[in-house]
Amino acid sequence: MTDLRDEALAALAQQTIELPSWAFGNSGTRFKVFSTPGVPRDPFEKVSDAAQVHRHTGAAPRVSLHIPWDLVDDYGKLAAHAADEGVTIGAVNSNVFQDDDYRLGSLCNPDARIRAKAVAHHLACIDVMRQTGSTDLKIWLADGLNYPGQDDLRARQDRLAEGLAQVYAGLDADMRLLLEYKFFEPAFYATDVPDWGTSLLHCLALGERASVVLDTGHHAPGTNIEFVVAQLLRAGRLGAFDFNSRFYADDDLIVGAADPFQLFRIMSEIVGAGAHLPTSGVNFMLDQCHNIEPKIPGQIRSVMNVQEATAKALLVDREALAEAQTSGDVLGANGVLMDAYNTDVRGLLADLRESQGLPRDPYAAFAATGYLDRIAAERIGGAQASWGA
Repeated sequence: MTDLRDEALAALAQQTIELPSWAFGNSGTRFKVFSTPGVPRDPFEKVSDAAQVHRHTGAAPRVSLHIPWDLVDDYGKLAAHAADEGVTIGAVNSNVFQDDDYRLGSLCNPDARIRAKAVAHHLACIDVMRQTGSTDLKIWLADGLNYPGQDDLRARQDRLAEGLAQVYAGLDADMRLLLEYKFFEPAFYATDVPDWGTSLLHCLALGERASVVLDTGHHAPGTNIEFVVAQLLRAGRLGAFDFNSRFYADDDLIVGAADPFQLFRIMSEIVGAGAHLPTSGVNFMLDQCHNIEPKIPGQIRSVMNVQEATAKALLVDREALAEAQTSGDVLGANGVLMDAYNTDVRGLLADLRESQGLPRDPYAAFAATGYLDRIAAERIGGAQASWGA
């Protein structure tokens, strides 16, 4: 176990988790968006709040942007501000689901003018990437149908393929296209990118720099997500994770809230393939909007939960597991996994943070800074960032 502990510490020291800018604004459900004192009023303040998470965990050095929620006049200035705060700009997320033109879809819309508008938006996002140093364009589409017969299912896939090809052609040589999927919502009958297979088919058609984004909350109940992870890793097309948690629908709870054992099983597949290392090209991100909980502490808790699941996965005795699997020792193999899952890794992670000059308990350390009280007092006036801003 000593060797596994040392290996785990070395690997955990390299782990990074990207934060979503939108997690620091006001958000909620379709029924209500609650406001919180001190919420950022612009992307610069969002980046400053995200930097607090990295300052206390040491594991969150990048911030994803969402366009047009994070529109600024000078993206070079925003990138410089991020650098001053000790972080960088990560993936750029497109938004083609809040404009009235997209009522019947964006890249899949039957209207050629609207499809062209959606493509142009993605090309504008690529320009933001150039200005900020981002290399990942992340696409989630709300495109879908509410009723059978509303549109032609196959024709929509053809339009989607055509639009994605135009966007892909606009990428620079060092950029990637990451295509997310979602089982349902907001469409009720059919979603145009509902599952990993659909996303993968489009990515394979596009080229080597197109990969699938797996959002842990975007699956039907009971889906074996770790199986999906294993398949995408086999295909070399797992580009990114969006970590969050859900109980029924929606997907904006902190990571591991609903099923921490599932999170461990997912990370066990990741670790088993070496995909937890930065060299794997898999980008680990959070995607969540905090409704009733405070924003920065929620992100800190999510980062810590991912770290704990990763640490447990790194403590799986792979040699013993392989031996049990090869010999057909069903319960023995399961026991190896359960031994790792039941290990308390909080002390190991605290030791790692201390060795890096970080607080042993990031959550408590942040609470002690008084940062939330300070920004509540300072951020008076202006419009708080929220959905659509």
